[in-house]
Amino acid sequence: MASRTLRLSTEGHMPSLGGATAWLNSPPLTAESLRGQTVLVQFWTYTCINWLRTLPYVRAWAQRYRDQGLLVIGVHTPEFPFERDLQNVRRAAQEMTVDYPIGVDNDYSVWDAFTNRYWPAFYFVDARGLIRHHRFGEGDYGTSELVIQQLLVESGARGVPRGLVSVDGEGAEAAADWDSLESAENYVGYERTDNFASPGGPRSDERHVYSSPGRLRLNQWALSGDWTMEDQATVLNEATGRITYRFHARDLHLVMGPTSRETSPRFRVLIDGQPPGAAHGVDVDERGNGTVDQQRLYQLIRQPKPIADRQFEIEFLDPGVEALAFTFG
Repeated sequence: MASRTLRLSTEGHMPSLGGATAWLNSPPLTAESLRGQTVLVQFWTYTCINWLRTLPYVRAWAQRYRDQGLLVIGVHTPEFPFERDLQNVRRAAQEMTVDYPIGVDNDYSVWDAFTNRYWPAFYFVDARGLIRHHRFGEGDYGTSELVIQQLLVESGARGVPRGLVSVDGEGAEAAADWDSLESAENYVGYERTDNFASPGGPRSDERHVYSSPGRLRLNQWALSGDWTMEDQATVLNEATGRITYRFHARDLHLVMGPTSRETSPRFRVLIDGQPPGAAHGVDVDERGNGTVDQQRLYQLIRQPKPIADRQFEIEFLDPGVEALAFTFG
């Protein structure tokens, strides 16, 4: 596989990076200054589970092919308001070992210049500054790496490694268990949520005491306690608020954060009414205890097989939490 030649088209010149509002790990870069290098431009936002699961490959490619002339550039285009915070992006990049150049794209200028619509998205640029291949979403890593190898060879690079990298993602970076995945990403704000089951439905931008029905169908979710449901996030006003979700997947993640940097609300997770034990995610212990200390994605459940319909519940012991999206793997 590694020796075959791909038929790559030409998709136009690499658009401008000039719209980036800041740069991390690098001085500002321009499309013109990158001529002569093979470039992988990848769009990301740090809470995106689909991007997180590609990161082990991107890290490996950046390291393996650096000496042959590959430059990886991460364009961070935020989905949620807190992802516009440069301090959050810098912290996330350091914790995730994203050490290649990052263009911070808070105004979506680079996103629009590429006419991009996806997280993650990958654009493979040759030494002449031409886009020769693109990939949207997870998967097909072998083809992506072959494209990198071919573009480096075309550029005249010597000693380009052959074969493909082998990676083993950990925590939220581990590949999804696609065969058992029957729950899709779902937002917690009223603007884009599906299957909200609390009686009376959402009260938009209004403080309200919600309750949860006695039983949820698969992929339904509910609130109980004193919450304010906003367009993108749902905010807990008083302690002991709960979110319940019936899901079918190996992994359950929740994008959430404290409403103030000075607080770290505590929470407790249950699965089918019991502490998760061996099914706990990396951000909780076996008894289901955890703390919301940052605005990020939290892995709350990683259950062993067999995978079945399960009822997840998270109870927040302190107020001041905003929840934004559930994702599964």
